[in-house]
Amino acid sequence: MTPERLDVLAIAAHPDDVEQTCGGTLIRMAELGYRTGIVDLTAGDMGTRGTPQERVAESAQAAADMLVSFRDNLRMPDARLENSLPARLTIAAKIRELTPRVLILPYWEARHPDHYRASELGFEASFLAGLKKLDEYSQPHRPQKILYASLYADVKPSFVVDISAQFERRMSALLRYRSQYGAAEAGALFPDEAEIRERLAAIARFYGNQIGVRFGEPFVVKEQIRIDDIVTMPVRSM
Repeated sequence: MTPERLDVLAIAAHPDDVEQTCGGTLIRMAELGYRTGIVDLTAGDMGTRGTPQERVAESAQAAADMLVSFRDNLRMPDARLENSLPARLTIAAKIRELTPRVLILPYWEARHPDHYRASELGFEASFLAGLKKLDEYSQPHRPQKILYASLYADVKPSFVVDISAQFERRMSALLRYRSQYGAAEAGALFPDEAEIRERLAAIARFYGNQIGVRFGEPFVVKEQIRIDDIVTMPVRSM
């Protein structure tokens, strides 16, 4: 997976975050012919199950399932992500390298500090990436659109993407993480394969129902969405 210009880039704190929150959308975009990519900030080294090496290897397998053109892991400290200048500059350099048109970030409020830190870092790095004088070795670039994957946030989405045709491939990608979702002891903290499939199917079904399809993934944007033709707007009112 060589770094080239991307249409869509998703940034997340840990391997398997993207698979859970926006994996179906990345698959759909790839199937439409867009170049997609993922940057995981950490290797999940503080996780209860699995080693960093296992999780990075599993993430490469999942990337193939999701048809992404590029995936990288920046190996930042898991459970200790900080919104520091070095971290922002590292991500800004990656954004200038990959030049994504659309950037997908975690929702900016979350239970896990790494998740909202990843959101902060991605947003602020995008601003830095557009500064001409940031460095003399690369060209400035800012994504034209930033989307926030809000599947685990208790908020009303700005829009929902139909992933009905992509849901099974998305689940196949997630279940590549055998270290996380393989057989577990009774009473273990992490759900097994059957449980995670049931949970994510229920959530995707909930958001799919909101737009009249089987499965959906929700997103939030901070700006208004422009509509030029109100006659062809999707999703029926009644």
